[in-house]
Amino acid sequence: TKGLSGCIRGLQASIFTNSQLTIFFPRFNYAGHIKFGRKSMKRVITTAALALSLATSAFAEGKAHHVAIHVNQNDAKVMNMALNNAANVNKYYESQGDSVTIELVAYGPGLVMLIPGKSPVEDRISAMSLEIDNLSFAACGNTHRKMSEKAGKEIALMEEAAMVPSGVVRLIELQEQGYAYVRP
Repeated sequence: TKGLSGCIRGLQASIFTNSQLTIFFPRFNYAGHIKFGRKSMKRVITTAALALSLATSAFAEGKAHHVAIHVNQNDAKVMNMALNNAANVNKYYESQGDSVTIELVAYGPGLVMLIPGKSPVEDRISAMSLEIDNLSFAACGNTHRKMSEKAGKEIALMEEAAMVPSGVVRLIELQEQGYAYVRP
């Protein structure tokens, strides 16, 4: 589809006074010449424009979206709302024919969300990770280190979670990459 859409975007047409239509496709270095009578020329141009607009829409690819969801509270309602946001965003964009990449970033007290045995949404995270391929979970390394020091042992994280050096920095990086920011 990229070849066709690029071809259509690069289409150049010229009309000469002798009712000759020249169509040039720069990508393919091809020019076609068609001669028409004056009355049929207007009809040909209108038909060609309509065909090109239909071809463009038929081969249009869905838009890609990126969303960062921020959780920094040890509150089951906030955690569930964040997961609801992720599920609803995914469902909406799928219904539109678009794609969406969702990263949920947990830090501070919100890191409990990603600790097995303590997370009030542990089962839901496991289920959603299997259902939604484009959903990922980032755990703040700073918070994890402090929690582990306080506990006197390494705190385990859910297998769905990926450790990042800093949750706040991760959110900044995602926004710099064009991710929309959501805080439930």
